[in-house]
Amino acid sequence: MRLKCIKLAGFKSFVDPTTVFFPTNMGAVVGPNGCGKSNIIDAVRWVMGESSAKNLRGESMTDVIFNGSNSRKPVGQASIELIFDNSDGTLKGEYAGYNEISIRRRVTREAQNQYYLNGTKCRRRDITDIFLGTGLGPRSYSIIEQGMISKLIEAKPDELRLFIEEAAGISKYKERRRETENRIRRTHDNLARLTDLREELERQLAHLQRQAQSAEKYKEFKAEERQLKAQLQALRWQTLDGQTAEREHRVRDLEIAMEALIAEQRNADSEVEKQRDQHVDLTETFNQVQARYYSVGADISRIEQVLQFNRDRQRQLHDDIDETELAWQEAQSHLGQDQALLADLQNELAEVEPDLEMAGAADEDTAEQLFTAEEAMQAWQGAWDQFNQQAAAPRQQAEVEQSRIRHLEQAIERLSERIQRLEDERSGLSSGPLDEELAELAEQLAEMELRSETEQQQLTDISDNLQQERETLHALHQERDIRRGEIQRQSGRLASLEALQQAALDQGQGVQQWLREQGLQDLPQLAGQLQVDSGWELAVETVLADDLQAVRLDSIDSMAESLAGFDQGSLRLIEASTADDQSAAAHSDSLHARVRCSVDMSPWLANIRTAETLDQALAERGQLADHQSIITPAGHWLGRNWLRYQRGEENQSGVLARQQEIDGLLANVEEQEQRLEQENLRVEELRERIRLLEQQRDGLQQGLASQSREQGDLKAQWSARQVRLEQVNARRQRITDDLEDIRAQRTEEQEQIGEARMTLQAALDHMAADAGQREELLRQRDQVRESLDQARQHARQHKDKLHQLELRVQSLRAQHDSTSQGLERLGVQVQRLSERREQLRMTLEESQAPEDDQRIELESLLEQRVQVEQELGNARQALETVDQLMRDQDRRRTQAEQQAQVLRGQLDEQRLAARDLQTRRQGLQEQLLEAGYDLKSVLELLPDDATEAGWEQQLAQMDARIQRLGAINLAAIDEYQQQSERKRYLDAQNADLEEALNTLEQVIRKIDRETRSRFKETFDKVNHGLQSLFPKVFGGGHAYLELTGDDLLDTGVTIMARPPGKKNSTIHLLSGGEKALTAIALVFSIFQLNPAPFCMLDEVDAPLDDANVGRYARLVKEMSKRVQFIYITHNKIAMEMADQLLGVTMHEPGCSRLVTVDVEEAAALAAL
Repeated sequence: MRLKCIKLAGFKSFVDPTTVFFPTNMGAVVGPNGCGKSNIIDAVRWVMGESSAKNLRGESMTDVIFNGSNSRKPVGQASIELIFDNSDGTLKGEYAGYNEISIRRRVTREAQNQYYLNGTKCRRRDITDIFLGTGLGPRSYSIIEQGMISKLIEAKPDELRLFIEEAAGISKYKERRRETENRIRRTHDNLARLTDLREELERQLAHLQRQAQSAEKYKEFKAEERQLKAQLQALRWQTLDGQTAEREHRVRDLEIAMEALIAEQRNADSEVEKQRDQHVDLTETFNQVQARYYSVGADISRIEQVLQFNRDRQRQLHDDIDETELAWQEAQSHLGQDQALLADLQNELAEVEPDLEMAGAADEDTAEQLFTAEEAMQAWQGAWDQFNQQAAAPRQQAEVEQSRIRHLEQAIERLSERIQRLEDERSGLSSGPLDEELAELAEQLAEMELRSETEQQQLTDISDNLQQERETLHALHQERDIRRGEIQRQSGRLASLEALQQAALDQGQGVQQWLREQGLQDLPQLAGQLQVDSGWELAVETVLADDLQAVRLDSIDSMAESLAGFDQGSLRLIEASTADDQSAAAHSDSLHARVRCSVDMSPWLANIRTAETLDQALAERGQLADHQSIITPAGHWLGRNWLRYQRGEENQSGVLARQQEIDGLLANVEEQEQRLEQENLRVEELRERIRLLEQQRDGLQQGLASQSREQGDLKAQWSARQVRLEQVNARRQRITDDLEDIRAQRTEEQEQIGEARMTLQAALDHMAADAGQREELLRQRDQVRESLDQARQHARQHKDKLHQLELRVQSLRAQHDSTSQGLERLGVQVQRLSERREQLRMTLEESQAPEDDQRIELESLLEQRVQVEQELGNARQALETVDQLMRDQDRRRTQAEQQAQVLRGQLDEQRLAARDLQTRRQGLQEQLLEAGYDLKSVLELLPDDATEAGWEQQLAQMDARIQRLGAINLAAIDEYQQQSERKRYLDAQNADLEEALNTLEQVIRKIDRETRSRFKETFDKVNHGLQSLFPKVFGGGHAYLELTGDDLLDTGVTIMARPPGKKNSTIHLLSGGEKALTAIALVFSIFQLNPAPFCMLDEVDAPLDDANVGRYARLVKEMSKRVQFIYITHNKIAMEMADQLLGVTMHEPGCSRLVTVDVEEAAALAAL
């Protein structure tokens, strides 16, 4: 595989689309500095996937886009395409069948990068993966840029190892290993998260199992409760059905009465309609008469307005005639004035025109005089310029010689000063003090190294102690977190129990309200005062039942009056009296003996004996007196002839057991908090000790760092003194050589001063001879300049006078033309005013004729209006009569409407009540359907003696049983099944992850084995190649590679080189040329092992002399048989070895252009 061509567009200085072809294996890119040669190598690195703008000599990735020049605008994107010839099938895999491989990268101003592989859009990783192991890449050994020679030879061992890995082709193994390690890390994370989930799920399952059992029992009670609610709703439906039938009967009676009132209202409406028809006819007659009246009035108003208009018109015409007469007289006056002004302007023009002609002739005479004076001035200027040209040569020569003399004198002075400085410096250079300083610095270094070892041991001890303390602190933190979790769990349990206890001892709203009114709401209840032996809580709670809610008082007698204000609820009070010891002892086998309380409980418990089991209680039942009974710890209560037996509530704790659990939790939480406080104190103590240890460690580290810096400074001073000593000896020798050269130079410059002074004197003599001729020319200049000034002054005076006369004539002519035009306009205006005056007089006479006829017509219309007014009064009276009849019928209809409104209100009320009953009845029926019950079947199953009160009581009892179950999680059953399934799924996932982890670890071990094998084999081959190439490049000497570590996976690589005749202690002491040759030998030894498709070299031969350039060029020529070389050079020898020259120029600033030359064709043409 080889590089066929590069296509550049908008990349850096290549603004125009440019294609660089490489038909041969030896292509040299040449051109002046700064023309853009290195941009070709940057383009290859960029399209290979380079992601660092710094490595492309920019600050951001958009800097590779052409940014404009003096003549070009910036472009919006940059594009590079590489085309490879893959006819030999170097690339494997899916691209092995392609003869050409195209790689293109494009970037826009918005920093959007796009990669294309054979025209198909792809990722950057796809491109880098193709060239893994081929030696190609953005930072591989196949591209050597400026400065990379020194970086390569001075690279750190880890950096130099990368080139060996690329040659070995194990970069793809490293990539696979890195991906596998990432997958292992992710698998470990997933496994840890999965383990946490499984542990948490196991705890949840145990809790959910208990909740599911309670939920099953809750479902049974709820089913029975729903059956009771359905029957209760059916009973309520029966009651509502009877009430609905009664309401519907009352509604029908009210509807009949309403229909009678509506008939009465309709009769009144028919009478009103008849009167309304008659009213319409009379209204129409009235409107006709009224229209005639308004028409006559309108005619009268019109005639009166016409008469008034005629009078106003005649008055306006008189005013217009007077104004027109006055305007005509003013126009006649202005016409006479303008005619007199026109005559005056004509006379003045006749006087001024002769003066204008005379002034023009005088101006022509002065212009001729001025032209003659200017010609004389130009002739003098020509003579003066000729004289200056002749006199300038001696003067310039004199100035040059004077400057030369000053320069030589200053140079001699500087040389004398330099001789003095060098002699002073040579006398001051001595190596004695430097030897003493070197010995003293060596002793200080030895002492400091010993002190550093001691402090390093102390630092190690402190670090170990600090690690132990931190581990202890971490363990305390974990223990404290566990204790906090336990406190939170117990606090949550305590809050739940207190809420349940409060709900169980709730006395109802009425009791609580009465207790607040009496100020007794804070008094303790009996349940909080009892202390019961373990196991007997349910028995005591069964006996006391609701009396556990009793409020403790000092005296019940004092509450007699207050009890009258108690309205609702069940109130229980108890006095704070205590039983005597004899009474307690007399009933030691009773339930009272198992209870301790500040209140006397003997009335409840003294006559109740205890038995451990039900069988024992049944056996002792015959010994009981009538007032005695016996009870078991399970709550089974027996009398002589009765038994109360409880089942199914063993798992339900009662009020007393819950109270004892609350007290135990309070004590436990308090104890846990005290322990947590002690642990917090221990944590603070450990933190303080850790802080002190860290301060000691930081102090030692700072001391070691300071000693390290001082040690480094001392080593630097020792090296500097050593170098200084060598420099002093070399400097003394250079000073002696410089003194000899400077003294010879000073003698030579003193001789040059004498020659310069002789030349200066000759030039000064020639300048003295030219002084007389200069004075004569200056006198002539003064005469010519005076004549010219006089001519210019006369010409200026005549020109000003001519200009003033021309302006006057123009002004008079403009006034004459304006006055003539004004006379014409005034004549037209006078004629128009005369015509208007005659027209107004004629109009006035015509407007006085029809006024008498209009007055006669006005009198006739006034008589007609009186007659129409009488007819209008008669029509209005008839209309008012009909209106009165309509109002009477309207009152009748209104009374009927009021009565109907009252009935309608009663009817709506009854309908609303009936509808409400129907809605409630329908609601009950729908509720039954929603609950899954049929009303008819429920009614059939009801007993005959069923009542709402009885069923409500049964429902309340069932609700109490449900309440005693406590908080229920109905979703616990399904959730328990789901979580169990999830637990099985997570267990399977855990097994899969552990199996995948083992597989990935085996893959890592396999990759490591392959990497070690390939690296060792490649290292040996490259080392052998370097050992054979180095003597060829240097003409002798030897070099080899060395591993810095034992593990082949991460060991570094160093290069050891010794040119012929030298014993350098380190590679860094090689000269620039020697470093370049060593790097070339290393790169070419890598190419011999794993030749990349092409190699690009950027001015690698810059530090080499001609002899070494020749060896370098021959070596490249030899290797070009297997590898394609593209190199940038300024050296002629390297250019001669190339098969093709690619010239890069800047035909315009900032824009690069390519010129290609085939060397063989050029040589053939030159031979012809």
